[in-house]
Amino acid sequence: MSHDLSPSEGALPVIGSGLMARHISSFNWCNTPLGSIETWPVSLLSAVRIMLGQQHASCIFWGSDMTLLYNDAYAPILGARQPDALGKPAKEVWPDVWTDILPFVQKALVGEGTFFSELPLIMTRNGYDEQTYWTFSYSPLYDDDGIVCGMINIAVDETQNVKARGLQESMQTELSHRMKNMIAVTSSVVSSSLRSSRDLQHARETLPARIRALGEAQQLLQADAAIDITEVINRSLNAHVDRHGRLSLDGPQIVLSPDRALGLSLILYELATNALKYGALSLPDGRIKICWSCADDGQFLLEWLESDGPTASPPSSHGFGSQLLHRVGPSYFYGTGKIEFNPEGVIYRLHGKI
Repeated sequence: MSHDLSPSEGALPVIGSGLMARHISSFNWCNTPLGSIETWPVSLLSAVRIMLGQQHASCIFWGSDMTLLYNDAYAPILGARQPDALGKPAKEVWPDVWTDILPFVQKALVGEGTFFSELPLIMTRNGYDEQTYWTFSYSPLYDDDGIVCGMINIAVDETQNVKARGLQESMQTELSHRMKNMIAVTSSVVSSSLRSSRDLQHARETLPARIRALGEAQQLLQADAAIDITEVINRSLNAHVDRHGRLSLDGPQIVLSPDRALGLSLILYELATNALKYGALSLPDGRIKICWSCADDGQFLLEWLESDGPTASPPSSHGFGSQLLHRVGPSYFYGTGKIEFNPEGVIYRLHGKI
């Protein structure tokens, strides 16, 4: 049986299926500039049917105040603004990004379509700021007289894709940094072993053990079980400390979760690498003390103290190693990291929770 879909019928026009189609059909449009749905022009009804048939998130701004209509896929984009956004002026629905998108809306209203890929927008759709990224198009819509009367928007939320790509780039940077550090540490371990060996035979005996210790420290980065903090420290630093007495530990027994063990090992490995290159471990008599404490409420403090090394001075530039110490490593403890370059030696403090 065929249906006349024009608004001249007495019944409501058929505009589509789905939840938003039902909401649009039953909505009281008389309180909006669009007026009763039975009086909508064919051009608007056709645009609404096209929008509701879209699999991508899609919406329409129509009329002088840009009244908003949208499909099922668009509803989640609105966050807490759904379902009150239906029939509202677009400027009232999106006040947080209206300044950003207004140029694209204005282009559509003069008959010019727009496409943008991964546009960054800070939204407050759920009551807090969100950094989001969108690929979208705005296309003009014409009324029955061929005059631009609105626009249709098709949007794709690219936020997770952009974040995943950023994480991948960060991981690649970390891997590159770690490989460079690994080469530098291996070179330092070999040089230190040869320098402190009585003869080549002694070097043959000590060098493999230190290389194995270095491998154990790397394996710790892949730990998947809780581990005692002392073991984390020892396994992270065995390859860097070439003889007994250069490293002293002071603190209570604490068991770290795998993620915190990873974060601490990253911090210690970075500090030890720097100490081998420029700090206490670069001189025969240099020493390192690591002490830690944990309060009843879980507040955790760890200190790295270098002594008897060269005069410490801040680096001339800050690379990924600085990020590891100040941001990446401490994030595993939901805390902060701070390094001081004192004449007596480097001091690093990690504050966080366990």
